Amino acid sequence: MALTETTDKQLGFKAPDFKLPDPRIGAERSLQELAGPKGTVIVFMCNHCPYVKHVIGGLISVAKVYQPKGISTIAVNSNDVANYPEDAPEKMKAWAEELDFPFHYLYDETQKVAKAYDAACTPDIAVFDAELQCVYRGRLDGATPGNEQPNDGADLKMALDNLLAGNAPLENQIPSMGCNIKWK
Repeated sequence: MALTETTDKQLGFKAPDFKLPDPRIGAERSLQELAGPKGTVIVFMCNHCPYVKHVIGGLISVAKVYQPKGISTIAVNSNDVANYPEDAPEKMKAWAEELDFPFHYLYDETQKVAKAYDAACTPDIAVFDAELQCVYRGRLDGATPGNEQPNDGADLKMALDNLLAGNAPLENQIPSMGCNIKWK
């Protein structure tokens, strides 16, 4: 595992469109059909990363709270499953069902979506407004494996509350960090 941070990318970029399979439901889903009316959180993650495993409860909690407020969450796994079989689609489905993800968990086999978003790590989190313009690229909260920070989604919640209030993007955005995406 190589500890990696979210790529520094200028806010305001338009979310690249995609259509990816969701192993849990056995069908493809597009960004256009899954985007929330008030905003969309896109999280690049995988099953095996200890950073994702550490914060998944917080991510699920935030998704459940903000879904009724018009914010959709979409998770994308772009890892090379040949070398990381724990991230294979059937394992994605099992994990999503076990934890009852309140969001779609899509499989980016070609890794084109991760590259289009300049995703670098798991978890790699971006928030987009209703027009799919990026307003946040940062961490869920300060929790990481081995530290005693609360896994409460504080940073992401602040960004989402800010978006829902109609405010300009937060100036202080701390990058997410975790395992590097496992490129082919």
